[in-house]
Amino acid sequence: MAEAIQAHVAEYKKEIVGSLVNLINEYPIIAVVNMENLPAPQLQAMRAQLRSSFKITMTKRRFMNLAIEQTKSKKEGIEKLEVHLGGMPALIFTKENPFKLSKTLQKNKSPAPAKPGQTAPRDIAVSKGPTSFAPGPIIGELALAGIKAGVESGKVAIKEDTVVVKAGEKIKPKVAEILTRLGIQPMEVGLELVAVYERGLIYTKDVLSIDETEYKNRLSNASRWAFNLAVNSAYPTKETISVLIGKANNDAKNLGISQNIFDKGIIELLLGKAQQQMISLKDSANIETFEKKHEIKDENAEDKTEVKKEFQEIMPEEQKSESHEIKAPTKKELEANIKMREKQQEVKEVEKIYHELHKKSAEEHEKKEK
Repeated sequence: MAEAIQAHVAEYKKEIVGSLVNLINEYPIIAVVNMENLPAPQLQAMRAQLRSSFKITMTKRRFMNLAIEQTKSKKEGIEKLEVHLGGMPALIFTKENPFKLSKTLQKNKSPAPAKPGQTAPRDIAVSKGPTSFAPGPIIGELALAGIKAGVESGKVAIKEDTVVVKAGEKIKPKVAEILTRLGIQPMEVGLELVAVYERGLIYTKDVLSIDETEYKNRLSNASRWAFNLAVNSAYPTKETISVLIGKANNDAKNLGISQNIFDKGIIELLLGKAQQQMISLKDSANIETFEKKHEIKDENAEDKTEVKKEFQEIMPEEQKSESHEIKAPTKKELEANIKMREKQQEVKEVEKIYHELHKKSAEEHEKKEK
C-alpha cells in the first residue's frame, strides 16, 4: 500500500523533500522563520543580503515535516522544530551560531506602517505635542482612536501621551489609519525568527534576543564581584595576588603601629606616634616639662634666696609673718610631668632601637658590597 502511494507522488515533490533532507543533514544550524506579512520586495532584498552566510528555503509545511521525519534518526531532537512551523514558515540553514543569526536578522529589519488586523509587537504610543494638521474633522478622528487633541497656535496638538494599542492586541482600522497619517511606523518588516535548532537543542526567539549592552554590563559586574570576593577571602590568583600582598603589608604595618612592635619598617612611624602623643599630653596639661622647672630652680636657687631676704627686709611687719615661698607643683602637674617623662623615655628607647637597626642594616649592606 505504501509503495502504491509512493508511486503516485509527483517527482518534483520527491525532489523538494530530498533537497530539504540533504540541507538538514549538511548544516548544523537550522532556523525556522515566519514570513507572514512580509512584502515580496523586502523578502527579495533580504535574501540577497543574507545569501553569503545563510540559505533560505521556502516550501509547504507538509514537505518540511516529511524532511524532518526522514532525518530525525541522524539529527537528534530535530523533530522538536515541527511545533514551531506556524504562520508562513521558512527554513534557514547556516553554519553561524544561533545568536549571530538572530542579531543579523534583527539588523536587517526595517520600520513599516501598521495595517488593520496586525498584532502589535509592543505597546504603540502617540506622544504629546503639535501636529501638522489644521483644525477640522481630524480632532474627532483622533478622539475615535482614543487620542485627546486640541488646537494650539492654529494647529492640532495632542494633549497627552497615549497608548493606542497594547502589546499583543490587534490593530483596529481607525487606529492604523491615524498612525499612518501621523507618520508613525510601529511595525517591523523582516524575517521573524521563531526557533533555532543546534545539536539537539532548540533556542526560541526570546532566548536569542538579548540586549548586548545589558549583557556586557552583567559580565562587568560579575567580574568585579568575583574580584572583590577573592580579595576579601584572601584567595590568591594571578589577578588578585598584587592586591593581596599590598593589603597584607598594610595590615601588618597597622598592627605593628597599634601594638608598638619595634621593626625597622615602621620605626619612624612609631617615633612620630610617640612624639605626637607627648606633644598632645603637654598641650592638654598646659604645663612645661618637670625637668625644666627643676633645672631653673636649681640654677637660680642662690639668687632667689637673696631676693627673698631683701624683699622681707622692706616688707611691712604685718606681712612678714605671711609665707612668700615659691609654690611647689600640684599633684596634677606632678602626674602630668611623670607621664611626660615616661613618653620621653619611650621616645629615647625607640630612637635607640632605630639607631641599632640602622647600624645593623648598614653593616649588612657593607658586608654584601665586600
